[in-house]
Amino acid sequence: MGRETDVLVVGGGPAGLAAAIAVRKKGLEVIVVDGAKPPIDKACGEGLMPDTVSALGELGIRIHADEGQRYRGLRFLDGTISAETSLLDAPGIGVRRTVLHQRMVERAEECGISLLWNTLVTGLTPNGAVVGGTELTAKWVIGADGIRSRVRRWRGLDPSSQGAVRFGHRRHYRVKPWTDYMEIYWGRGMQAYVTPIGNEETCVVLIADNPQTRFEEARREFPRLASSLEGGELNSAERGAVTEMRSLERVYRGNVALIGDASGSVDAITGEGLLLGFQQAMALAEALEAEDLEMYQKAHRRLAKRLKAMGRLLLWLGRSAAVRRRALKALANDPELFTRLLAVHAGESSPRQFATTSMRLGWQFLTA
Repeated sequence: MGRETDVLVVGGGPAGLAAAIAVRKKGLEVIVVDGAKPPIDKACGEGLMPDTVSALGELGIRIHADEGQRYRGLRFLDGTISAETSLLDAPGIGVRRTVLHQRMVERAEECGISLLWNTLVTGLTPNGAVVGGTELTAKWVIGADGIRSRVRRWRGLDPSSQGAVRFGHRRHYRVKPWTDYMEIYWGRGMQAYVTPIGNEETCVVLIADNPQTRFEEARREFPRLASSLEGGELNSAERGAVTEMRSLERVYRGNVALIGDASGSVDAITGEGLLLGFQQAMALAEALEAEDLEMYQKAHRRLAKRLKAMGRLLLWLGRSAAVRRRALKALANDPELFTRLLAVHAGESSPRQFATTSMRLGWQFLTA
C-alpha cells in the first residue's frame, strides 16, 4: 500500500520548498519529492532584494550575516554611463544559491514536512502520482519542477507557444568585492550581473541572446568589469541555465496546480524570479486552505503582471542601445527618479505615483 498525504509537491527547489512551507503552516500534511539531493544549485545572480528577504522571513527563513554579503543599492553601467540608486528601506543580500537552498531545506524539516530526495515521479494518477514506482495518494498535487515541467505536460497545461529563450552562465570569483552595490552591465546582446556574496567572493552572471556567447566575449564587451576581476581566481565550476518569458493560460487543472517556473516564467533580467515564486507559494497556500484553486489562478495572474511588464521593458532596452543609453543618462541625472522606478518595480507605488514617475521619466528622457 502506498503513502498518503494532503499535498504532494513535485520539485524541491526554492519554489517547491516555499510552497511546502506555506501550505504546512496552514496545517496540511505535505510531502516533497525531487530526483536530486540537497543542496540544489542553479545558475542565478544570487542577489536577494529586500522584498525577497522579507518574503523569506514570512516563511520563517533567515539568512545569517556571515552566510552572505549585504549590498546597499543597484548600479546600471553602459560604457562610460553609470546610474545608481540606494535601497532605502533595507539592504539586499548576496548569498550562494546552495546556502539559500540548504536554509530552506532546514526550515521544511523544522515544519515537519516529509522530504523524499533522489526519488523520481514518473506520472500522475487520478488519486495522486507515481512516486518511486508506487502510487502516492494526495488530495492536491503541486508541480514545482521547473521551466521544462513534466507535471505541466502530464496535466495538459503546456503553453501553445514559447517565448524567446536566452542563455545564462554563472561564475564565482575569489576576489574582494569592489563595491557594496549590485552592478548590472549592459552591452550588445548581453548583460552581466555582479553581486558581492562574501568578503572575498563575487558572483558574476552573464545573460546573452546568443547561446554561443561566453565570458571571454563579456570581458571584451565590459572592460571595466574585466579590470575589476583582474587577478581573481575562479571559485566554482561555471554553471549554465536558460531563461525565457513564458505565460500559461491556466496554472491549474483539477487538483493539480503549478508554481514557480513551471507555472510560467519571467526573464532573469528582472532579477525577481525567486520573489515571484515565494509570493505564489503564499497565494497557493491560501487557495488550498479555501479549497479554491481559482483563487490561486487570479492571484497568480496579478502577481506576474507587473514583473512581466517590467521584463518586456528591460528586454527592449537591452536590444536598443541608443534608447537604453538615453534612459540611463536620464537616471544618472536624476537619482531620485531611479529610486522611484525601483519602487514601481517592487510594486510599492500607487497608480498615481506610477503616473507621476512615468511623466518625470519622460521629461528626463527628452532632455537627457
